[in-house]
Amino acid sequence: MSVFKIHHITKYHYEQPIVESVNEIRIFPYQSVDQEVLQHDLIITSHPNVHVFKDYWGNKVGFFNILEPHQELIIESKLTVRTIIDLSNLEASISGFGILSKEVEDNFQLMELTKPDTIQSQEQIQKILNSFIVKDQSIKVVIEKASQYIFENFTYTKGITNIETTIDEILAHKKGVCQDFAHLLLQILRTMDIPCRYVSGYICPNKNGMRGEGATHAWVDAWIPGVGWCGIDPTNNTWVNNHHVKLAVGRNFYDSSVVKGTYKGAARQDLFVFVSVGYEDGHTFEETNQVLLDKQELDKSNNIKRTAMSIQQQQ
Repeated sequence: MSVFKIHHITKYHYEQPIVESVNEIRIFPYQSVDQEVLQHDLIITSHPNVHVFKDYWGNKVGFFNILEPHQELIIESKLTVRTIIDLSNLEASISGFGILSKEVEDNFQLMELTKPDTIQSQEQIQKILNSFIVKDQSIKVVIEKASQYIFENFTYTKGITNIETTIDEILAHKKGVCQDFAHLLLQILRTMDIPCRYVSGYICPNKNGMRGEGATHAWVDAWIPGVGWCGIDPTNNTWVNNHHVKLAVGRNFYDSSVVKGTYKGAARQDLFVFVSVGYEDGHTFEETNQVLLDKQELDKSNNIKRTAMSIQQQQ
């Protein structure tokens, strides 16, 4: 059990005033028995009314617009959360694929999450599976071996990928960050018909050498019969524990993007992201990044569709 104070600021700056900014945010902690929200404050430029609803995947989503001219949009989240993850049921799990198949056929959403993407390098995915799959392995063991393969064979490197990097490209250069490793693990597990979903959130270890320490992160939830959704972090080759705070889930990154939207005006934008994590021992980790927005397309209505912002992009 751990308590964290997380301060997350997303700041857009426009080269000239823009209007009619319409936005969708998924920066609310995911409702789960594994974490308890002690306090959450949300502060947005111009203090707009935020319409809150739950999406198909169970995420809490906020929708707001700012009609008046502005050159800056700041979305500030102040969160105090307690994590209470218990891995005892997972550690005892020996469930196999026969039981899983029966559960999936009666659950449409689980079935949706077993379908791998269509990629050019699917044969390579199968070769990866053939390197560690043996007969009658439990689902838990298969998931662990898939995570271990990524951890041992792919290099954690910032700055060479973005939110549009494909699985084929990740397989080709064998480098990336947490969102890349999460997408690759999804493809491997779905090839085995294991339901799994992308997770965005924070990783809050305290100086123990985990990659992505003290900042935003991405991992995978996999479905194990008798246990339910279990988080696995291929970036650090570990089951999700009390250092992980979950924000949103979905089929891939785009279902759990922290901020996305549009605005009217031809102005280009700069994006800065600040995250600080306060620990119970008084230590605080802080990080600020400028995010490269390569795709800012002007449509016929003089609107720019803001590239979906990945809070994992920095990690």
